[in-house]
Amino acid sequence: MTTNTVSLRRARAADAAGLSAVFDAAWREAYQGIIPGVALERFLARRGPETWRAMIGGGRGMAVIAFGEQVAGYAAYGRARDRTLRADGEIDELYIAPEFQGLGLGTRLFRAVRNDLIDRGLTRIGVWALADNPRACGFYQSLGGVAGPESIERVSGICLPKVAYLFT
Repeated sequence: MTTNTVSLRRARAADAAGLSAVFDAAWREAYQGIIPGVALERFLARRGPETWRAMIGGGRGMAVIAFGEQVAGYAAYGRARDRTLRADGEIDELYIAPEFQGLGLGTRLFRAVRNDLIDRGLTRIGVWALADNPRACGFYQSLGGVAGPESIERVSGICLPKVAYLFT
C-alpha cells in the first residue's frame, strides 16, 4: 500500500520542472478563452524550467504544495511591488495544477503564505486577479478578500483588466 502525503514547503531548484508544468497546465486551463491563443502560447513559452530555476531564491518567497513527490501547486509572494495595490504584502501568483483543484490545496497554500507575510510584518495583503476569471475572483472573495483597485495587465501585448483583492 502506498501512502502519499501533502506537504507545504519552500521551493527548491529541483522543483523547476514541476513548477513549470503546474504553471503551464494551470494557465492553459484558467485563461483559455480569456487570453487569445497566440498570446497565451507566447507567454507560456517564456516560462520554462530555466526561468523557474532563476526565480527560486531570487528574492521573492516561493512556496510549493506537493502531493507525494509531485508539485501540485505553488505561490510566489513578498513585499507589494506596486503602490496601486495599496497593500504591504503581495501574493504574486498562486496556482494549483488542474488535477489537484477542488481539494482545498489552494486554500491551504493561501493561508500558509498569508501567515508567512504577516510574520514578516506585512499585514495588509493584496493579490491581483484577472477580472474575466470568475473562478479566481470567487476564490479570493471566499477567503475574505475585498475587491479593491483595478488596473490593466499586459500579457504578450494584450491588455486585460484586473482587480485586486485585499486582506487585512
